[in-house]
Amino acid sequence: MNYKQTKRWIVDKGHDSGEQTEMIQEAAMWIKQNKLIAFPTETVYGLGANALSYEAVAQIFAAKGRPSDNPLIVHIGDNSQLDKLVKSIPANASKLMAAFWPGALTLILEAKEAIAENVTAGLSTVGVRMPSHPVALKLLQECGLPVAAPSANVSGRPSPTTAAHVIADLDGKIDGIVDGGATGIGLESTVLDVSKPTPMLYRPGGVSVEEIEAVIGKIDIDPALGTTHSAPKSPGMKYTHYAPNAEVTLVDSDDTIHHLVAEARKEGRKVAVFATTGTADYKADIVRRGESLEHIAHILYGVLREFDEQGADVIYVKTVPTEGVGRAIMNRLEKAAGGKRV
Repeated sequence: MNYKQTKRWIVDKGHDSGEQTEMIQEAAMWIKQNKLIAFPTETVYGLGANALSYEAVAQIFAAKGRPSDNPLIVHIGDNSQLDKLVKSIPANASKLMAAFWPGALTLILEAKEAIAENVTAGLSTVGVRMPSHPVALKLLQECGLPVAAPSANVSGRPSPTTAAHVIADLDGKIDGIVDGGATGIGLESTVLDVSKPTPMLYRPGGVSVEEIEAVIGKIDIDPALGTTHSAPKSPGMKYTHYAPNAEVTLVDSDDTIHHLVAEARKEGRKVAVFATTGTADYKADIVRRGESLEHIAHILYGVLREFDEQGADVIYVKTVPTEGVGRAIMNRLEKAAGGKRV
């Protein structure tokens, strides 16, 4: 891949100046010119390309080193754009859009042929969402076209929640970054297939199962969600994702963490621990704590990247309950750990 001079536009999501509008308009123009632009959403930073151009989308896979059978999510800035993308909108989908859009919910619908084939990885469906981040929304509205945007990181690494994370992974590989500061939720969107008679969860995320079921009733959860054996129907399903360089192990009890930390340090390994609320003294080289499930979600990827920067050899992570956003946290941690849990 040829080196690119990556441009950086620094914007403030809470400020709407003429200069800021011009920067967002320039970034939107670049996407319309089939360039690769990273931008903030309320979940993580996305890497955007024109979803109607096969050539533009191909650059996403090249920059990220992403497997070509892993489908992409399309982002829109207005519901009217759905007409170009999907064949129909089931009643359940309409209810969920009214409840959660703009927001961290991706809906899988039957796709129209206008979408570039590499967006859907050859599937007959496409995942679509409308982000709530004001900078993302304005960028998408300025584009006036659907934008394919997976997380703006090297494939398999922890997703980026700041522009600095994007730069660390993709500087020189993409055309530009709209720097809107740190993201909010910190985990990717929920992915729900509403093309089926009973909607099915493919990826837990920023909108919880409980919140969805409060709107449309009981949903199914794909039994392949935690496996790596079938072709992915949504991002995050098949491949090892969200993983730092250090070995990650999920641990259910403090006593086990104490034992594992002691053994690893005897072997001369640098040990990091990420734990939920509590005061346990883990005697590790680096310890980070979350104050709540929402806080853990917000800082998770940043903490994993920090552990790499600090040179950790092993990482032990205390498991959390799989309720609310806890389901999404555990999904990401299980992927980061490659299923290793004690």
